[in-house]
Amino acid sequence: MNMQDSPELQATLSTGEVKEQLALSEVITALSFALDLTEDAVPGHAVRSCLVGMRIGRQLGLQENQLHDLYYALLLKDIGCSSNAARMCQILGADDREAKRRVKTVDWTRISVDGLKLAWVNSLPEAGALQKVFRVVELGLGRERNNAEVIGLRCERGANIVRRIGLSEQCASAIYSLDEHWNGKGYPDHLRGEAIPLLARILGLAQHLDVFATDLSRERALVTMVERSGSWFDPELVRVAASLYRSGNLWTGCGTPEERDLVMEMEPGQLAILGTDQVDQVCEAFADVVDAKSPFTYHHSVGVTEAALGIAHQFGLNAERRQLIYRAALLHDLGKLRVSNAILDKPGKLDDEEWKVVREHPLLSQQILARIPSFAPIATIAGRHHEKLDGTGYPFGLNASQLSLDDRIVAMADIYGALSENRPYRAGLPPERILSIIGADIPHKLDHEVFEALKRFMLSQHSTPQS
Repeated sequence: MNMQDSPELQATLSTGEVKEQLALSEVITALSFALDLTEDAVPGHAVRSCLVGMRIGRQLGLQENQLHDLYYALLLKDIGCSSNAARMCQILGADDREAKRRVKTVDWTRISVDGLKLAWVNSLPEAGALQKVFRVVELGLGRERNNAEVIGLRCERGANIVRRIGLSEQCASAIYSLDEHWNGKGYPDHLRGEAIPLLARILGLAQHLDVFATDLSRERALVTMVERSGSWFDPELVRVAASLYRSGNLWTGCGTPEERDLVMEMEPGQLAILGTDQVDQVCEAFADVVDAKSPFTYHHSVGVTEAALGIAHQFGLNAERRQLIYRAALLHDLGKLRVSNAILDKPGKLDDEEWKVVREHPLLSQQILARIPSFAPIATIAGRHHEKLDGTGYPFGLNASQLSLDDRIVAMADIYGALSENRPYRAGLPPERILSIIGADIPHKLDHEVFEALKRFMLSQHSTPQS
């Protein structure tokens, strides 16, 4: 994404950049809850992994710069996970999120009874027994190829995103090698032993400790790590984790309301403060995470942001308002990371249960963003992007008196973006058709003045829509 090239954003930055003091740890710990959604993890998985992983790193005596890289790698380890969701759903013919959650407690590097059970439960859930048998056999035969593909997508994408945020190559390398195993049977490069970056080895152990602890028990988590010592995990790291467990220090604070505060206090070195452009870089990166989840949304957050800024420009809003709208538009769909690709990419009509899941995403976006106090206005706008003036929208059923101009702008931009993009059930629509559809909801559901501003923006994009 390169929204810096947007004329509207250039105008925003050149006419009075918004001054702010935001800690990188505050932003990343909050947004890590969005990453937990992609893996169907218990909320706070990244935060708990960070608590555990940092304790292991400190016990090892890592230097301050290594601890800094480890800290952000632990929080952002799943930042590439949305990129393989569509492919995983396609391979299984089923819910990608449920499969991702279950696979962490199974040894997927070899064919096993547990692995076959996992494949049976998570493939073609609506199919008959014979079809499922064929799919399970197909999955078994293609196990190596499929693992290499989906894990490779995740690893490469995650490393590239953290580089774009401005984090170190060591941090990127740790995320890239997250799924390597001590015995050389991991991915994406089948690295073995100490050829695997040390920080990546810590990431792999920490995330599995949390998964097993939350799904089963802390005792079972440690037992499993010991069982996989020398195969999946570095034996020395397992010994360190066992020592911390015996002393009662491994999981201190995990699963408590204070766990995020503990993680923010744990940031090594001097507190990293973000400037406005760096906050925007993080927002852009997480917008990319959302858009990467489906081939039908690969440009959605960017397109909505461009339209929202274009509309804001038509209203002559000041730099601070445009900055607010910019970020809210980028992050409005964070909650969609919870929606399975079996729903997002479904070519037919959604059933009631599927719609229920979809309709929860604006509230999830708001809840995640509200974890950053200074993002409260962004959270509010993001949570309202499906509200309507007549109270028929969701998730709150607000009416015109409760919706600000900023709310109305992002809502309009989201509809415009959705109509102009390809979807599983139709191709993107031409400008004339988009205006006709939106026009039918003016003025009872959508704002008339915002609609007129949208038309002017569309004209400025070299189209010639008819009113």
